[in-house]
Amino acid sequence: MKIYSVYDPEFKPYGKVLTGYDTAELVDAMGAIALPEAGTAYEPAIDSLEACAIFEELRDHAYGGMPIEIGMCWGYNTRLNCFEYHRDSELNIGWDDYILLVARQDEIVDGVLDSGKVKAFRAPKGAVVEVYATTLHYAPCQAVKDKGFRVAIALPRGTNGKKPVFEPKNEEDKWLFACNKWLLAHPDTSEARNGAHIGIAGENIDISELI
Repeated sequence: MKIYSVYDPEFKPYGKVLTGYDTAELVDAMGAIALPEAGTAYEPAIDSLEACAIFEELRDHAYGGMPIEIGMCWGYNTRLNCFEYHRDSELNIGWDDYILLVARQDEIVDGVLDSGKVKAFRAPKGAVVEVYATTLHYAPCQAVKDKGFRVAIALPRGTNGKKPVFEPKNEEDKWLFACNKWLLAHPDTSEARNGAHIGIAGENIDISELI
């Protein structure tokens, strides 16, 4: 697997890098949060990140005034494991370089995504990376083998909160895993064992030998 840059033309179907934002304060605030001993952690909204000046800038400029949240995914990860998508773009800002594994919604066939469709992209520290609503993504991967990662994540407020309760009307309804979060899991994951839709076929990609 080749690891591209988010500045390469290959990233255009998946997202883009937004310019004009000063992310230094947010990067510093992320660095004050300790890494877990192992695995990954995620919080959809973190007060110390939302106190940064960029919170209002992203809300008003990047999301056009929509209510948003800024949380973080952080820890240690080199595997694909799952894919999720939302009805809106997601913004990622790294404390250091990190790697995104992505694919496209239109590559899902009969509820399953072939992991051979997955591409990897390296994002630099502090860049505001928009991941389109049509892009499948999940927990970032670290760019240095033992260093770990911290990535701030901006989304419409309420995303990844409590899943609404309803009777499914269609197949996609069965993939809903949380508020505004549709999930496809590789069968070899805890998410699959916890009832997530098994929607990734092929290798559970691991980039540990590439970093």
